Amino acid sequence: MRRWLCVPMMTLCLLLAGCGGEREDAADLRAPYRTMEGCSMEAVVTCTQEGQVWEASMKCDYTPEGESTVEVTAPETIAGVKAVITQEDWSLAYEDVCLNAGTLSEETVSPAVCLPRLMSALRDGWLLEENREDWNEVACQRLTLDQTGSGGGKIVSDIWLRQDTGTPVRGEIAVDGEIILTAEFTSFSFYDTIANQSGQTETPPAA
Repeated sequence: MRRWLCVPMMTLCLLLAGCGGEREDAADLRAPYRTMEGCSMEAVVTCTQEGQVWEASMKCDYTPEGESTVEVTAPETIAGVKAVITQEDWSLAYEDVCLNAGTLSEETVSPAVCLPRLMSALRDGWLLEENREDWNEVACQRLTLDQTGSGGGKIVSDIWLRQDTGTPVRGEIAVDGEIILTAEFTSFSFYDTIANQSGQTETPPAA
């Protein structure tokens, strides 16, 4: 009898341990994003609207507490187009009409805000699910993160992070259950990483 009683007790302990927060793997991967001063990234952003596919390569400088900038690098016809994004209300403080492929949902999610939105989800989103999943033969941890939009809608972001470095490989944004944006990352650096690579060092405090 004692042997059989141990099984439900062990299960209960595991369930209670899981209620305290997200798993250690997810917490460790998200920690640098929650504490970063900012990051620089490049990605191919795609959206499909009414059967039409809109795609552009973009680079983004993201700052959690301020404005973020997004610039198109391809295709050549709109290369150099920029937008400034205010993250308090996710409005486009400045944009070129070419960059905004239209509002894709009632949450005013557009291609211009895709990359900052994914970073915001990594920082503040509620973890719904995590699992190990390769993407294009890259070993990744996929995180599914939930946020509530300014209009009360449900915004769910799926982000594939490399298991070895924790940097993003792919991201998807869905509103009310429909995937409206995808991003294939081609480069990523935290601001402190960029500073270290350029040979900059912090001045130690005076004794």
